Amino acid sequence: MAQPHAKPGEIVDLRPLGRRLADTKTTALIKTEHFEAIRLVVRADTEIPPHEVAGNMMLHCLEGHILLSLARSSVELSAGDWLYLEGGEIHALKGVKDSSLLLTILFDKQAI
Repeated sequence: MAQPHAKPGEIVDLRPLGRRLADTKTTALIKTEHFEAIRLVVRADTEIPPHEVAGNMMLHCLEGHILLSLARSSVELSAGDWLYLEGGEIHALKGVKDSSLLLTILFDKQAI
């Protein structure tokens, strides 16, 4: 069964999962016509292949450590790090450690 999305005004706990991280799956927190927020779980040694997202996006590493590969470079994100990417930028992710991130995507009304 799908987890319900957060409702306007509802508090969502994004604190690090710690030991619970091993048993947690990626969860969509909310999706509207303007944006989507996802708690993205990336396991150590797991790769998300190169892809692009139509809207501008932000990644906030809540816990763990990931490698983000971009067209011309790679960056590492650890707990507390935040990164912004413009829509259409091809990127890939690899878990260095079990990690969770807050992924926020801003949709362009014309791209919907």
